[in-house]
Amino acid sequence: MIYADNAATTKLSPHALEVMVETAQNTWGNPSSLYELGQRAQEALSDARSRMAALLGADAKEIYFTSGGSEGDNHAIRSCARLGAAKGKRHIISTAFEHHAVLHTLKRLEKEGYEVTYLPVHENGIVTADEVKAAIRPDTCLVTIMFANNEIGTIQPVKEIGAVCRAAKVPFHTDAVQAAGHVKIDVKEMNIDLLSLSAHKFHGPRGVGALYCRTGLPLYPLIEGGAQERNRRAGTENVMGIRGMVTALEDMVKDLDKNAAYVSRLRDKLIDGLSAVPHSALNGDRANRLPGNVNFCFEGIEGESRPLLLDQAGICASSGSACTSGSLDPSHVLLAIGRPHEVAHGSLRLTLCEENTEADVDAILKAVPEIVEYLRGFSPIWQDLESGRRAHML
Repeated sequence: MIYADNAATTKLSPHALEVMVETAQNTWGNPSSLYELGQRAQEALSDARSRMAALLGADAKEIYFTSGGSEGDNHAIRSCARLGAAKGKRHIISTAFEHHAVLHTLKRLEKEGYEVTYLPVHENGIVTADEVKAAIRPDTCLVTIMFANNEIGTIQPVKEIGAVCRAAKVPFHTDAVQAAGHVKIDVKEMNIDLLSLSAHKFHGPRGVGALYCRTGLPLYPLIEGGAQERNRRAGTENVMGIRGMVTALEDMVKDLDKNAAYVSRLRDKLIDGLSAVPHSALNGDRANRLPGNVNFCFEGIEGESRPLLLDQAGICASSGSACTSGSLDPSHVLLAIGRPHEVAHGSLRLTLCEENTEADVDAILKAVPEIVEYLRGFSPIWQDLESGRRAHML
């Protein structure tokens, strides 16, 4: 089997698993308990918090452990919205191609009386700092823009956007779920006020994540019921998962440059090969993208047939975000960068990691063109395009 859907989830690293098993066997106490077993768990939790902070360029007191990226996004956005409302500010800035954890939270806030500006995205999948600056108003209480897109992999100018927000004294949150462990992150240097991440995107366990919140910025509880996480997030901490997450991220950061260079070479070979398929197009900027992300549109095909046929060929891939894989609607990300509905339906996302090989890429480059040709063979849309009854768009 060739696994090429690392944006959906990654395989748990052996080192992270080893640490989790050791924790489950020896440090399984409740970190809120006062006896020795509980305090050993509390010490392990504090150690993990300090290590996570060091990986992000933050202070330990600025790190809060969560269940993953969706919770972190909700917590950050709702906290800033509440802070803004207390100051009479109810305007939020975001983009049209955020993850649904952000978009759905913003839609809920709109129903509660907030106004949201959704910045349009350029064809290359980038939003500029100048566009953010132009959208900021006196009543803006938050800017939330993702670090790297989960579908097309484009990396935003986070440092520049953060500088604009810092100058305007507007909190800046970034969803770094796809970026953490794959590109360099320093929250202080990049002017980031809040950042959310999820362990299972960088070979950590599922169901655990972290939220960075800059000192001086209030973080209101999203989950009530206990004094854990310094009264900001109720619920007994998942010490085993947290230690596994930190271990996985440390390993990724340690080898980040080497892995990025290797995976980028595989990515570029895959892009070059798929570009040879007639009437196909890469989605997002060619260079300014995550090392392992390849997202293509193929004109004249649609539906979920591509990943299913690839699965039969022993290749795991997707047509877009795993969080919306059951939807028949075209990707909101591809529509946001200007792809027509008919073209957006024919997308394929292939996401590689350091465990993939040249042989994997060769196998994908053999299978995908054959599948595209097969599907086009009985597509009425493709027949119309080839006959001239419709004009090609790619």
